[in-house]
Amino acid sequence: MNPYSRRASVPVRVNEVVIGGDNPIVVQSMTNTDTADAQGTARQVQELAEAGSELVRITVNTEAAAAAVGKIRDLLDQRGCAVPLIGDFHYNGHTLLTKYRDCAQGLAKYRINPGNVGFGRKKDGQFATMIETAIEYNRPVRIGVNWGSLDQAMIAHLMDENGKLAEPKSVREVTREALIQSALASAAKAEEIGLNRDRIVLSCKVSDVQDLIAVYSALAARCEYALHLGLTEAGMGSKGIVASTAGMGYLMQNGIGDTIRVSLTPPPGGARTQEVIVAQEMLQTMGLRSFTPLVTACPGCGRTTSTVFQHLANDIQTYVRTKMPQWRQLYPGVENMSLAVMGCVVNGPGESKHANIGISLPGTGEAPVAPVFVDGERFTTLRGDDIAGDFKQILDDYVTSHYGVAKAG
Repeated sequence: MNPYSRRASVPVRVNEVVIGGDNPIVVQSMTNTDTADAQGTARQVQELAEAGSELVRITVNTEAAAAAVGKIRDLLDQRGCAVPLIGDFHYNGHTLLTKYRDCAQGLAKYRINPGNVGFGRKKDGQFATMIETAIEYNRPVRIGVNWGSLDQAMIAHLMDENGKLAEPKSVREVTREALIQSALASAAKAEEIGLNRDRIVLSCKVSDVQDLIAVYSALAARCEYALHLGLTEAGMGSKGIVASTAGMGYLMQNGIGDTIRVSLTPPPGGARTQEVIVAQEMLQTMGLRSFTPLVTACPGCGRTTSTVFQHLANDIQTYVRTKMPQWRQLYPGVENMSLAVMGCVVNGPGESKHANIGISLPGTGEAPVAPVFVDGERFTTLRGDDIAGDFKQILDDYVTSHYGVAKAG
């Protein structure tokens, strides 16, 4: 399927961000700070927003966390950071939303897990309280079902029904169906209470790629709600990146998904913003959105025993990301620019000609010169000890001359 052919879904507005319908797929992230620490949480939210996260979810699990939400929103507004905040509720959301009105007001969207909203006879009432609060404040709700916290009564019922079949399905298949039924039944209940369909987003989170593909493919075929994609726990490093890309990439290629989150486990002390960068690069490499100029670089081989091109490619990619907050404001369209940093004569000139700006560094035994190509034409040849600085100057000049004057104001 053409990657630009999107599944029909009902658009949902979250402040100025619209998800679903024909709107671009939205990047979401989540903080890992203690929400009761208003300063620390606001700082991380701002970091995520500056990295490109268009929605940021925060945990609201205690009274102290709920009491801090209003202050977090105020701190962000004072810093000019308008990113919408999503409140993540489990077990006590009905109490926190009704007791702390600044929390209900300060959040742009609520996330409710039907499996953790309450138990026994209290469940329906507590779910209704949260939906009624969303209606009161005109807030959308993501009904987010998780593999690890499914309604046990529903699972038991479906298992009993499955056992009566002539050819029972596997436990995995029944559990997938339980995820879908829980999400759809909860959405129907929310609509019965009075929440409009354009205020509802659904998700069915799992940790396995094949389960993710199977569940969302079935869910998309059975509803028109906007869908949020993501693995519950993607994992660390390359494993998390590969798993997220394999699962969500397949679904988005088939038009499924309106918001995405890459749930990477950061290394100790690692930047939380990495999950935002991975989500953006996933969308950009699929041709679905553009966020920042990406650098094409060769992997290296026996012709490139020098590491100069590797250092330069990394340096330029870092430089571009650092400049993007300023460039995005001053030079509309710069995110579509393409760059190439190549390591030898085999593919260097050719790849460089395909980019807006490309440089072909000398490989092993080649003359110590680096031809630079601009929009397919040879522009200059760089030599000496400051090729990186000279290349950045060419890049800056190109951005200034090709992407217009500063926006008014």
